[in-house]
Amino acid sequence: MRVLHANRLARERSPYLLQHCHDPVDWFPWGDEAFAKARREDKPVFLSIGYSACHWCHVMERESFSDDEVARALNGDFVSVKVDREERPDVDGLYMAAVQALGQQGGWPLSVWLTPDLKPFMGGTYFPKESFLALLRQVRELWQGGRGDVLDEAAEVARYLEQLAAAVRPGPLDAESLWRRACVQLAQDYDPVCGGFMDAPKFPQATVIRFLLRRHLRTGEAELLAMAEKTLRGMAAGGICDQLGGGFHRYATDSRWLVPHFEKMLYDNALLAAVYLEAYQVTRREEYARVARETLGYVLRDLAAPEGGFFCSEDADSEGVEGRFYVWTPGEVREALGDEDGELFCRAFGVTPEGNWEPCEPSLPRGRSVLHAVLEGDFTRLKRRLLRARRRRPRPGRDIKVLTAWNALMVSALAKGAQTLGSPRYAAEARRVAWFLLERRLRDGRLWRAPGVPACLEDYAYLAAALLDLHELDREESWRRTAARLVEQARESFWDERGGGFFSSAGEEGGLFVRLREDFEGALPSANAALAQAFLRLHALTGEASYRERAVRTLESFHGPLERFPSGHPSLLCALDLLESGIGRGL
Repeated sequence: MRVLHANRLARERSPYLLQHCHDPVDWFPWGDEAFAKARREDKPVFLSIGYSACHWCHVMERESFSDDEVARALNGDFVSVKVDREERPDVDGLYMAAVQALGQQGGWPLSVWLTPDLKPFMGGTYFPKESFLALLRQVRELWQGGRGDVLDEAAEVARYLEQLAAAVRPGPLDAESLWRRACVQLAQDYDPVCGGFMDAPKFPQATVIRFLLRRHLRTGEAELLAMAEKTLRGMAAGGICDQLGGGFHRYATDSRWLVPHFEKMLYDNALLAAVYLEAYQVTRREEYARVARETLGYVLRDLAAPEGGFFCSEDADSEGVEGRFYVWTPGEVREALGDEDGELFCRAFGVTPEGNWEPCEPSLPRGRSVLHAVLEGDFTRLKRRLLRARRRRPRPGRDIKVLTAWNALMVSALAKGAQTLGSPRYAAEARRVAWFLLERRLRDGRLWRAPGVPACLEDYAYLAAALLDLHELDREESWRRTAARLVEQARESFWDERGGGFFSSAGEEGGLFVRLREDFEGALPSANAALAQAFLRLHALTGEASYRERAVRTLESFHGPLERFPSGHPSLLCALDLLESGIGRGL
C-alpha cells in the first residue's frame, strides 16, 4: 500500500493543481523556486499545463504522473512544473504558441520541455506512458550529450515568438471589405446539413454566431441569419446540449452535434446563453428564449458558489468514466419513467439498445446513448422526472475556482437576460455577482483573477464590459465609473505603446520571456475587442474623444491579422461594426 505524500502543490488553491498534490512527481507551481532550482542544478524544466475538467489530463495523470517509474525519471532529470491554464492563460498561450511553432498540434494536457531560462525546445500534448518514458530518455540524452542543438532549437523558437510579438503593423481598416470577406469565408466553412463551421470536432463558436446575427441586422442578408439559425437549432437539439439539465458541453466529437466531449465550462454557457438571447431578439422565436433560460438556469443551479460568483466548470468524468453521468440505456430510462413513458422518451430522445456512445475505455460496456432531440413536442414532464433520477448518480467533479473574467461573462449574460426577457431575477443575480467581484477581486485599486492570482487582460476587459452592461440595464453611474477605472488600469499595465492595442500579459510580472498579443480568437472573445467596445461605449456616454481614439488604435493594431484572416476575428469585426455604426443600433 502506497503511503500518500504531499508535494508542493498541496499549498496551492487551484483544484487542478490539488488533483496532483499526491503524485509521486515532485511538482512545483509556476514560480521562481522552480526556475532557480533548474538553473542551480542545470536541469531542463518539464512544463505540464492542463485544467481540472480535461479528460485527457486525467488519463495522463493516471497513466504517467501517478506512476513511480515515470516519477523517478522526472524527479531525477527534470524540474517539473504544473500550471492550471485557467489561472494562467498567459503562460498557456505562450507555450501553446511555442508547441505549434515546433510543428506540433496544440491541446491539453500541454507538455513542454524548457531550458532553465524558460525557452521551449520540445513539446506535445498527451503521451501514453511508454511513449512518455521514451521521450523523457530522449530529452535527457539530448540535454546531456547534445546540449548545443537543444540550445539552438530553443533560441530559434524564442526568436520566432519574439518576432511574432514585434510584428504589429497598424493600418487603416476597410470595414466593408473585412465584413464581406469574413462572411464569404464563413459560408465556405459552413456545414449546410447540420450547421456549424468546419468538420468534426465542432465547437459552438458563439462569437461567430453573434457576428452573423449582427451582419444580418445591418445588411438584411437572409443567408447570414440562416447559417446562424441552423447552427443554433442543431446545437439545441444535439447531444452537445444537456437535454435534461440545460447548458452545453464544450464541443461535439462528430459533425451532427450528437456526441459531446462532456465537460461543461462556465464561459461557454455564458456566451451561448447570450447568443441565444440575441437570436431571440432578432427572430422572436420562443425556442431560443427557452434554450437561453435553460442555460442560465443550469449555471444558477449547478455552478453557483456559496460565497458568491460561479464555479469554473464541471468535469467530463464521473465514476472514472468520461460521460457516464449523461448517458442512458433503454432499461435505465424505463426504470425511472415506467414502461409507457420510458418507451416514449426513448423514441423522443434517441435512446436505443445499440447506443450512440462509445466509452474511451474499450473494456467498458456499450449500449448507452447520449440524449438528443428526435421528435418534436413538449416533453418537459418526462425530462424533469428523468433529471430527478439522474441526480441520484455520482456527479462529475466541479472546478471550484471563481475566476473574474468568466464570472464577468456570466454577469453580461444575466444582464442581457434581464433586459431581453424582462426577468427581475436575472437582474438581481447580475448585480449580486458584480458586487461580489468588486468586493473580492478589486483590492487596493488592483484587480485579481482569483485569490493570489493577478488579473490578466481578459479579466479587465470582460469585467469592464459587464459593468457597462449593468449600466445599460439600470443607469447606475457607479458601474460606469468603475468600468472607466478598469479600462485605464488595463491601459497602464497591458498597452502596447509601440503598436497600439494590448498585450495578453502585464509587463512587470509573470516570468514570461516575451509578451504576446492575441493572434486569433478561440473559445473566448478577444479581450482587445472587448476593450475596444468598452472604449466606444464610454465615449458615447461621456463624449471624451480619448476613448474613441484608443478604440481606433486598438482595432488598427490588428490590421495584419484582420487582412489575412478576417473570419478568425469575429469579436474584432463586431467592435469595428460598433465603431462604424455607432452605439444604439442593433444588438
